[in-house]
Amino acid sequence: MPLNSFPGRRAGKSASSASSRAVPVPVPAALEPTDAELLLHRARNAAYTEASQGHLGRGLMLLQDALDQEPMSHDLLSDMAALLLSAGQYDRAVSYAQRALQHISHHGPSLYTLGFALAAQGQIVPAIEVLTRLTRGGPSESLMAEAPMLMPLVETELERLKRLVD
Repeated sequence: MPLNSFPGRRAGKSASSASSRAVPVPVPAALEPTDAELLLHRARNAAYTEASQGHLGRGLMLLQDALDQEPMSHDLLSDMAALLLSAGQYDRAVSYAQRALQHISHHGPSLYTLGFALAAQGQIVPAIEVLTRLTRGGPSESLMAEAPMLMPLVETELERLKRLVD
């Protein structure tokens, strides 16, 4: 389609004269992030940035501050669980992952964290159950949508854990 044939443009008019009369198209309110969503997104990004720079404690603090504001945010709960798992704080990681799963029971990243934290604690059978659940249906789709590179790790860990109980 030629540039000057877009709706709202008259043929033969220049782009500059057409744009000077352009009426802004309003974005539906449902598509605009709320202030709270923007703050949560920034807190999550800042926490992961701190953790990636070796400042895990600061990252955890940022997430906790955000959780104090939005205690029901499953994303924040899941992120807190993931950072705690990476810090080797398995009991706390399990707790936060379980809290996230109370909000969205098929959330793949939360199941991933829960399964790996349980395995790290030596809770082999519960870890197998969680990781098996993660490889099926909604949980698998959720993990693949958010972090597809983790699925091979899930499969490898599940095989390893199953060998331990055989």
